Amino acid sequence: MISWLRAGLHRMSLYLPVVLMGLLALGTYWLVRSTPQLALSEPQAPVRHEPDYFMRKFSVKTFDEAGRLKSEVVGIDARHFPDTDTLEIDLVRIRAFGEGGRLTTATARRAVTNGDASEVELFGDAHVVREPATDTSGQSQPRSEFRGEFLRALLKAERITSHKPVELIRGHDRFTADTLDFDNIGQVIQLRGHVKGTLQPAIAQ
Repeated sequence: MISWLRAGLHRMSLYLPVVLMGLLALGTYWLVRSTPQLALSEPQAPVRHEPDYFMRKFSVKTFDEAGRLKSEVVGIDARHFPDTDTLEIDLVRIRAFGEGGRLTTATARRAVTNGDASEVELFGDAHVVREPATDTSGQSQPRSEFRGEFLRALLKAERITSHKPVELIRGHDRFTADTLDFDNIGQVIQLRGHVKGTLQPAIAQ
């Protein structure tokens, strides 16, 4: 009897770790099933093209490291759109100073600018004026004036383009065309479509 009991206890000791592992696995399974699952985070809704703030009768100025005025944007109403980081402005007037201090002024019934106002699209009675200046080589740059229903001004790149009819007045010369691509740095003007021009003779000094 005693030998049989010892044999039974010996067999139980052999299978006890297996039984305990099984019980542990069952307990873990029950715990996982009983624990409430965390709510899955809802997918973020796509950003809508809606303004996040408005401005009325405002003026925004930016300055360089030396404290000199780089640009000024004045408007009646403005709406900022965070999805594109653009600003839509009604009755806009922009002043921007280039590297050499040359002033460029832009006005229109409506404008769309990027975050730092270095790229501006002008809609309705668009008018851009670049004041006369002397470039780094000492050459005199005449006053340039651009008019049209649409103008796109890249102020840092000193470039003005349009896919709609424009009028260009450069010094005493006047041109009209269906499209415009003016690169001030490269000193290249591309006029396409129905191009007309009036060139005034240079005045002897």
